[in-house]
Amino acid sequence: MNRFLNLGRLILAVVAAGVLAGCSETSETEETPPPEIRPVRYLRVYSTGGDRVRSFSGAARASMESILSFRVPGRLQRIAVKVGDNVRAGQLIAELDSKDYNLQMQEAEAALEQAQAQARNAASNYERVRALYENRNASRNDLDAARAADESAKAAIESVSKKLELAQSQLSYTKLTAPVEGAIATVDRDVNENIKAGDRVAMLTSGSRLEVEVGVPEILISQVREGQMVTVTFDAVPNEHFQARVTEVGVATSDRASTFPVTVLLSRENANIRAGMAAQVGFSFAAEGGRERFVVPPVAVGEDREGRFVYTVEPAKDDLGTVHRKTVTTGELSDEGLDVLSGLTDGDLLVTAGISRIEDGMTVKLLTAHEEQP
Repeated sequence: MNRFLNLGRLILAVVAAGVLAGCSETSETEETPPPEIRPVRYLRVYSTGGDRVRSFSGAARASMESILSFRVPGRLQRIAVKVGDNVRAGQLIAELDSKDYNLQMQEAEAALEQAQAQARNAASNYERVRALYENRNASRNDLDAARAADESAKAAIESVSKKLELAQSQLSYTKLTAPVEGAIATVDRDVNENIKAGDRVAMLTSGSRLEVEVGVPEILISQVREGQMVTVTFDAVPNEHFQARVTEVGVATSDRASTFPVTVLLSRENANIRAGMAAQVGFSFAAEGGRERFVVPPVAVGEDREGRFVYTVEPAKDDLGTVHRKTVTTGELSDEGLDVLSGLTDGDLLVTAGISRIEDGMTVKLLTAHEEQP
């Protein structure tokens, strides 16, 4: 029995020795794999100076927009224009049913005739009483009463004349005309509608140049001044920039928002631009302290216990390069990107993708040599 146990132990020892010998031989013959070269993307960055451009959305409109409405209520009897019509000053836009206003004017005319007849009678009576008074055939009270009646009759004529003038004006208000030359932008009512005084009937646009109104946040409104030049772009007119001048700066927020209305007037006409087109207005704002800045993609900036940092790359041969970590100070994040206020220099090649997998001094492969121009 002991013989068999000793034989088993010998076999196990031989097998273990063979396995160890095989492992040793394998480790001696295999080579250590070379370190992996990480791919990165980069771009060349340049300082944009101390100013920054902020864009705000708005819509083009005519430099003058007139809401056309009646000054009296009534039933809309006629609309003489349609959207897009060019009209001259004084041209008929719409008309109300004037029957009731005609009757009021006729009533005022009749009242005036009656007042004039009464005034003539009072004047004749006054002259007669005065003659009698001078011949001592009438008392002082009779003279005073006749004079008062004459003066009252004259005042009644004046009062009725004002009522007639008002009736004539109201009758004229039943015709709505264009105050200036322009184009009909909207027609907001239909024939036979009963409308109140002041209800919008149509919109008239005029003026050879268009303007754009935008909302500027309260934190920036203090830097906007009348006369300031801005740049306007339109989606409908791509690749073209228009100069404009700030003409109005709001002093109160609009529609309970935290933005202030600012109006800019285009410096020149363009037949391709129409009222209502979407626009972007670019304002140039000075950076705090006039500091220069670099605008970079937010993904290019990392952060750890030591602070915020970026990687720049120093190119070498065969599309390879060496990355270097740089500590940076960042500023405001906007639609343009993230402001870097310190840590970069003009012409640096900034790594924009793959920063989470690289370290300072590592050799990397440059995937794309896409560079921004200054």
